[in-house]
Amino acid sequence: MRVGVEVGGTFTDLVAVEDGRIVLTKVPSTPHSPDIGVMNAVEGAGLALESSRDFVHGSTVATNALLERKGAKVAFITTEGFRDILHLQRHDRLNIYDLRYQRPVPVVERRDCFEVAERVDAAGEVILPLDVEAAAADLVPQLRAGDYQAVGICLLSSYANPDHERALQAALEAALPGTFVTCSSDVSREFREFERASTTTLAAYVQPVIDAYLLRLEEKLSERGFGQRLSVMQSNGGRLPVTGMRRNAISALFSGPAAGVVGATRQASRSGAGHLITFDMGGTSTDVCLVTEGRPGISPDTVLDGLPVRTPVLDIATIGAGGGSLIWIDDGGMLRVGPRSAGAVPGPACYNRGGTLPTITDAHVIRGTIRPEAFLGGTMEILREKSEAAFAPLAERLGMSIPQAANAALRLAAANIVRAIQLISTEKGHDPRDYALVPFGGAGPLMAVEVAEELGLDRVLVPPNAGVLSAYGLIASDFSKIYTITRRTPVDAAASDVVRDLYAQMVAEAEGDFRDYGIAGALSFKFVADMRFVGQAFEIAVDIDREALPGLTRERLVEDFIAAHHRVYLHGASARQAIEIVGFRLEATRPIESLPLLSEKELPDRPARQTAQLHTSEGPRDVLVVSAPSLAPDTPVEGPALIEGYSTTTLVPDGWTAVRDGNDNFIVSRKG
Repeated sequence: MRVGVEVGGTFTDLVAVEDGRIVLTKVPSTPHSPDIGVMNAVEGAGLALESSRDFVHGSTVATNALLERKGAKVAFITTEGFRDILHLQRHDRLNIYDLRYQRPVPVVERRDCFEVAERVDAAGEVILPLDVEAAAADLVPQLRAGDYQAVGICLLSSYANPDHERALQAALEAALPGTFVTCSSDVSREFREFERASTTTLAAYVQPVIDAYLLRLEEKLSERGFGQRLSVMQSNGGRLPVTGMRRNAISALFSGPAAGVVGATRQASRSGAGHLITFDMGGTSTDVCLVTEGRPGISPDTVLDGLPVRTPVLDIATIGAGGGSLIWIDDGGMLRVGPRSAGAVPGPACYNRGGTLPTITDAHVIRGTIRPEAFLGGTMEILREKSEAAFAPLAERLGMSIPQAANAALRLAAANIVRAIQLISTEKGHDPRDYALVPFGGAGPLMAVEVAEELGLDRVLVPPNAGVLSAYGLIASDFSKIYTITRRTPVDAAASDVVRDLYAQMVAEAEGDFRDYGIAGALSFKFVADMRFVGQAFEIAVDIDREALPGLTRERLVEDFIAAHHRVYLHGASARQAIEIVGFRLEATRPIESLPLLSEKELPDRPARQTAQLHTSEGPRDVLVVSAPSLAPDTPVEGPALIEGYSTTTLVPDGWTAVRDGNDNFIVSRKG
């Protein structure tokens, strides 16, 4: 049995697959202690974990610890003269017209920043040796007095030579047992000291939180008989065993959204779709990602709460437009959706858990696209009257009926989602009409066709049980880890040998790590070089063909860089200009043995076909309601119709047709 559990802002989803049998469940999340929600999902699914060999987990624990500033008390140690690096930051402004703009606040106070006397140059040569004994004698009493739970070490140029960091780490761990010590050379072995220092302190900040959480989860799983491998999804779309997360919890920041992209890509590939726009609309947010030729885009860094995080993440754009997003009117009388959310507690008004403000979920209940008797297969009570009561004040202020106000809110939410998709497609030179929209999450298939119409798309691919696709993505993901090294290398006659030698070292490191993690089997590798013209401030990623690596030449490096440069900047570049490589990246992957198959959960007490009413802005309208598990392959459903499954409902409007293909995906396409 393989089990995947993904903790979202509103629901915790579970997918388990064993010999073709699939078990699904959704339970409310428990934000105060997410591991309780995980075990509630296991309990609700009735799983006997003794037979499970793989338990994969994705959660927002690290993200929430940063956003809510509930991480550990951290000390920061850097090279003498650089104590203020976290507070000086970069001389840019994220909002240049905001007169009250303030720079992001680091997670470390200035009084918690310390210095050591040492210096290494950019080539890794030691200029001033570190006296480890003297440094430890000075630091240890101060760290003890400060009662720090974690320490982040980021010494200047340690990306080129980490020896000083490693020696200081060993001395502090010996003197301060129980204190987590994080080195920048383990977290982000790249240049640009502020970004590296920020990433290191954030990693140290969340490490004790993640470690304690995973220990609690391991104990609870053990109590239920689980004794095999527990893995955690990373932001880059690959998973690692918990042993691999002990020194780099920051890599799990966006594990939930990443799992959804992996699940969508895997499931869509079964129907031959490789160019995708994934559209994950859950309880608190909407995440969109562009997938080209079956590979999601990866960004080398991201920003969280204004602070840079230099760790590989799937290139996902997020907006506050989920099922629990609050609908409100601003001071100018304009209707707004999000970014605030009702979350799991109290949740949308229709959940009857104390929520009184209108949300996207309430709007769907009022419109009729969510039918209370069908929500989660009829296992969760939904009260339409609560949704109407929540919308009544807002409708009165707008001078609309309650259904009109609900439909206006849904149109606005769709417009916000369209804008997010344009950010990752049109504004990066990709025509969204060349891609299929793949919606998932509880609310994604409800909004998908409206979003597709706005974008000019003719095809929507809805996976089976799309409401729990992120949990499926966990068990459908490969083991993966990305290694990065900064090494400025001029592209000259000697460059090929340098490239081959560095990648050989990185491959050896990856193979050693995977052996330590207990992951057997052959690894596959992807090689990427960060290249630029000498004098440029930023670099672009250039894929290095593994087959060409043994015979790699300077001419091939230049040719590949010029082609990549043209794709990004759309203008010619001269090969006569000096070119350099500034960073080397290796993605090591251990593919899963076999892809688990996802299918619709049976709903035995549901009529195959019936009629219901949609309350549109123009008035009530009868629509066909089809039970998703009962729909035979290649049987078309003409819109307007609702296709109801256990975890979500797909809205098929006028002018569109839905067909279930042989891989259980619903293909919704425009007529004609």
